[in-house]
Amino acid sequence: MPTLELRNLGGLVTGRLGDGRRDVDAIRVEDGRISDLASTGAAETVVDCARAVAVPGLIDSHAHVVFGDWTPRQSALGWIESSMHGGVTMMMSASEVHLPGRPHDAEGVKALAITAQRAFERFRPGGVKVLGGALIIEPELQESDFLWLAERGVGLAKVGFGAFGSQSEAAPLVRAAQAAGFVVMNHTGGASIPDSSPVTIDDVLALRCDIIGHANGGPTALPDKDLPRLFDAPGAIQLVQAGNLRSSLRILELARERDALDRIVLATDTPTGTGVMPLGMIKTTVEVSSLGRVAATDALAMATGNNARVLRRAEGVLDVGAPADIVLLQAPLGGATDDPLAAIENGDIPGIVCVLIDGEIRTMRSRNTPAAMRQATAERTVLV
Repeated sequence: MPTLELRNLGGLVTGRLGDGRRDVDAIRVEDGRISDLASTGAAETVVDCARAVAVPGLIDSHAHVVFGDWTPRQSALGWIESSMHGGVTMMMSASEVHLPGRPHDAEGVKALAITAQRAFERFRPGGVKVLGGALIIEPELQESDFLWLAERGVGLAKVGFGAFGSQSEAAPLVRAAQAAGFVVMNHTGGASIPDSSPVTIDDVLALRCDIIGHANGGPTALPDKDLPRLFDAPGAIQLVQAGNLRSSLRILELARERDALDRIVLATDTPTGTGVMPLGMIKTTVEVSSLGRVAATDALAMATGNNARVLRRAEGVLDVGAPADIVLLQAPLGGATDDPLAAIENGDIPGIVCVLIDGEIRTMRSRNTPAAMRQATAERTVLV
């Protein structure tokens, strides 16, 4: 059973909203899971964290994967692995809608979903867990199609690109998908690509999806007068990097007024026309904290534990028994503070000095984040 210990930590962020920094000095990992929040003896790998703060791996709940580590929107390769260097350890497909020549018929969209799901189940660029194969809901689909796909491991769906007169017409199919166990996300706001259509607040309320995708616009936001009505819908309210930042801040204000920060989840909605953004998740977290007056620990929870809960995943929290998807943060070199959480609240992207996915070190010094004040070091030993 592989063992690893993170020692000399400067604390731990659980990924749960409302939890402050915990005074934890070490984390023990066995067989890819957290076995103790303390050092309990010899380990095959020991990481001296140099007082870095351990946080859960970031979960991007709106990523436009296609096939492989490639994006046709930006003709770029390696963007998923590069996102790992930005602290992302899991991402959810927002449907493989950017596939050139993508199908629109029922057989085609089912085939695309199951192929992408199967491919990403076996392919993890940089170790990132890609939840691929989000079914694009089209009018031809039947209730039996969702049951058939669910039996074969497909459990995600997206509304907003199907050939409906109004996207609210997809509501019966959303109910059928949810009854089959799917997590369903809707597009929100103005049209994003030529074959998509706007999704208004009335559409959102009729669809009642599990995730109100890019509620701050993807990239075009809803009118301000409609934002309070987002809270009349039941789903998680997603804020993305590729959306309207002003709208994000207004939604955060409304969530705080309603004691509903637990409904906020963060994502990137990239790669899109906005570009490839390997630091999109950590940048969104920093903006939510520094501009939205949200504690760094809570902003991180919106990017980790809140997303995991909506996606029904065990990741996103740091606790005994959880998968060891862990990111070590340090304050950036030359910044205004020597603490990474204070740096986030100040608006600075912290330095990432180690990323673990399922207990395996995927990188030490990130090639994308700013230089850190202190570097972590790893030492491997042979146990006898």
